[in-house]
Amino acid sequence: MHKTVTEALELTVLLRDLVKDVQGVQVIIAPPFTALHMVSQLLTETDISLAAQNMHWEESGAYTGEISPSMLNEIGCSHVILGHSERRTLFAESDESVNKKILSALQHHLTPILCLGESLTQRQAGQTFPHLSEQLRKGLRGLNPQQAETLIIAYEPIWAIGTGQTATPEQAQEVHAFIRRNLAETFGAESARRTRILYGGSVKPDNIGGLMAQADIDGALVGGASLQADKFAQIVKFQATPSRDASS
Repeated sequence: MHKTVTEALELTVLLRDLVKDVQGVQVIIAPPFTALHMVSQLLTETDISLAAQNMHWEESGAYTGEISPSMLNEIGCSHVILGHSERRTLFAESDESVNKKILSALQHHLTPILCLGESLTQRQAGQTFPHLSEQLRKGLRGLNPQQAETLIIAYEPIWAIGTGQTATPEQAQEVHAFIRRNLAETFGAESARRTRILYGGSVKPDNIGGLMAQADIDGALVGGASLQADKFAQIVKFQATPSRDASS
């Protein structure tokens, strides 16, 4: 819940100019719902994609305050963030509701960015892998391998979001490798190889290089640093390679 419409437009213009010459990196921005329509108009002749921060799984109906996938289609969204830790912890979203949203997003040709992550308590109790396995199993129920490989998975350790703490590159790689193995067991090795897995958790210009040097980290889900165009552009530009992503 950052940026008014005016502020979001100003940030988009700055970022658009800073990354206009970047090649081989997919950039996705996710402003608040109020700014999506106007921001989309600034992106029409760019390679920057537009994501919503959430959506409801139903096409329409008596769901006051909710946003449907067709509404996102109409204003130019190509992606949608689903299951973010703040949605899960603050608004009681479950793996089952996230699964409904993923299936609906795919039906409406929106690419889901599925967020997974463990709390500090779960990590200290050695529950990181069982917890992530359950989130994957329940969140991806009903998908086939072709659908699974179109997803973007974002691993965001809850203990590293907005705290200034960051998983070391080695810690992040260990979890990303686990997620990819889990996907391979469910959907096959080739589908798992094609699925992009992002790291999110206090990503900054000074730590992106070490994170992206890891074999199974394909990009970053950028939080606070994305609110400043110059910092986000530095993350995007750290090293342009074909398989990388940066999302905010």
